Amino acid sequence: MAAQCPKQNASRQWRHGTGYLPIEDYGLIGNMRTCALVGMDGSIDFMCWPEFDSPSVFCRLLDKDKGGHFAIQPAPHLHCTTKQQYLPSSNILQTRYIHEDGVVDIVDFFPRPKSAKVLSKGPKQSAYREMTSVQEELKRWLVRRVECIRGRLQLDVEIFPAFDYATEPHTTIILLEEGLPHSSKSKTATFHSRNVKLQLDVTIDRGDEDGDQTWPVVRFEKESRPGMLGEGIVARIDIHEGQAVSFVLRNDIENHVTENITTAVLDTQQHDTQAFWYNWISCSKYKGRWREVVSRSLMILKLMTYEPTGAIIAAPTFSIPEDIGGVRNWDYRFSWVRDASFTIYILLRLGFREEADAYMGFISERFVQSRVADGGLPIMFTIRGETDIPERELSHLDGYRGSKPVRIGNGAAFHQQFDIYGELMDAIYLYNKYGKPIHWDLWCSVRRMLDYVLTIMHDPDMSIWEVRNNKQNFTYSKIMLWVAFDRGLRLAEKRNFPCPNRARWLEARDSLYEEVMERAWNDDMKCFVQSYESRTVLDASVLIAPLVFFIAPNDPRFLSTMDRIMLPPEKGGLTSTGLVYRYNTDEAEDGVGGREGAFSMCTFWLVEAMTRAAVYEPRYMVRAINLFENMLGFSNHLMMFSEEISRGGEQLGNTPQAFSHLALISAAFNLDRVAEGKEIGR
Repeated sequence: MAAQCPKQNASRQWRHGTGYLPIEDYGLIGNMRTCALVGMDGSIDFMCWPEFDSPSVFCRLLDKDKGGHFAIQPAPHLHCTTKQQYLPSSNILQTRYIHEDGVVDIVDFFPRPKSAKVLSKGPKQSAYREMTSVQEELKRWLVRRVECIRGRLQLDVEIFPAFDYATEPHTTIILLEEGLPHSSKSKTATFHSRNVKLQLDVTIDRGDEDGDQTWPVVRFEKESRPGMLGEGIVARIDIHEGQAVSFVLRNDIENHVTENITTAVLDTQQHDTQAFWYNWISCSKYKGRWREVVSRSLMILKLMTYEPTGAIIAAPTFSIPEDIGGVRNWDYRFSWVRDASFTIYILLRLGFREEADAYMGFISERFVQSRVADGGLPIMFTIRGETDIPERELSHLDGYRGSKPVRIGNGAAFHQQFDIYGELMDAIYLYNKYGKPIHWDLWCSVRRMLDYVLTIMHDPDMSIWEVRNNKQNFTYSKIMLWVAFDRGLRLAEKRNFPCPNRARWLEARDSLYEEVMERAWNDDMKCFVQSYESRTVLDASVLIAPLVFFIAPNDPRFLSTMDRIMLPPEKGGLTSTGLVYRYNTDEAEDGVGGREGAFSMCTFWLVEAMTRAAVYEPRYMVRAINLFENMLGFSNHLMMFSEEISRGGEQLGNTPQAFSHLALISAAFNLDRVAEGKEIGR
């Protein structure tokens, strides 16, 4: 995969104006335990440590004064051109500062270990010896490598941690006044709070300038700043061509496996990390026309996977606003059951069986173990499979550009959202079809769950959009309840599983279909509506219908609905500038308030719905391709998508969002299949 097209950016000027970078001006790095957002100006403004859902250490993204950051950027008097890209086929991020006097690269990554072969344990009953692959030690390090490529440049380094969401004081100690090349000690400074203790290691490479051995001087000083609960450290570095400095942030513990970090150690870690990501993305079966953007989306999804359990988080961030200055600010660092269907479909169809197995194992375990008292399922889990996710507000943080409140946890965890049973059953069905046959115990759990769904299928719920006021009979939920029974019946037939309640499931499936066709259809508007109660509200979630085979994509009712969604809002539609809004917030009261942007996921759903319709109605194919290409233009410079796009074209909401990238991959995959005359399956 080729490196992404770099972007020139005036990010420092933007930050000087408001204190914040645009949401799309960040790149993501991670190690499948945690991640960090690296700005175009070389500042890490978001990082939770040591795991995705741990408290933040750097969070300037949500409070420019108190949040904390780790910045490496040109001195203020230097006006540099900035470019940012991933190294080819990797999640190693390069930020380049270009000035007439010099060029400097910053390479940021979390290391990934290489694998080694060891002899399998167990009884040996023959001369055959079996080897198994195991990972070497995962270095939980944040690595930032600085190298001068041409000329010379002055850089400012600032490290200001703000522990426990900027609520916990810390003590800063500088251990080395000045770093030396090839020193026997790399540990330079420590930052100790009550619960987290970090250390900074610095390595300096010699340079060769005019035959003289020289090296950059790195001399840190402590500094206090208003709003910060502990001191940070700052340094100015004058770096020349051929010189390099590396900074490593890690836990301050006794008896590190690698006590002293050297240039050779970091070279090895970077090489192993590059090899890991290259080998992983090479497994992709996608060879279509949008290979570069699909590969990047897959790499982003891999970064958002919690390796110990296989869980995939909805997004690695919390409380990035859906409207600047608004209240729609949520924590997405959890795994939603709703994502299961698309996740399993994408992983299996594109060749990532190991990830699909791990994710299905996580979901199956929750399915069996996490049922609530009445037999239902929670809608989301932590990365470890827990269901206790209390929501609270961090009133001391100002929020991104004043967008309050800043929330952590999620109050929707125990909402009644009945669509999850359809997504879960679709995932199980797809896994059985494209992955591995499901086992008997899982089938027994499926039977119990669908028998429970019989008892709630006519109840109102809060549905996919997680409304926070009155429950309704949402069309999307009813469609997905139909999916639940349909996949259960298909699975029983395909695997010849015993199905004592087959007749009741069949009756439920058929009655739900007729109910949706009768009660969710507005004959005056000629479209499906949001709910049985909201008879005049259009909702983009109904675009899912042909994607899950609820309705034929060329059914006149669906085509009429899709055509109406494609109209601009002022003409009763939901599409503006080729971007799809989930519903009109002025017409649909969802109990949250405020405005929001267009939903990236819904736009990709419209692309796929038109693609499926194009099999029978060719006129939709050109429209689908144009809409898809238009949407790709709203990605950031690294092909990352957040949850939403504002009316002004800026990205909004938590970023990157898994569902946006899953929907993108699905749309691209099926666009290619239709263009090649292949059948679209599910």
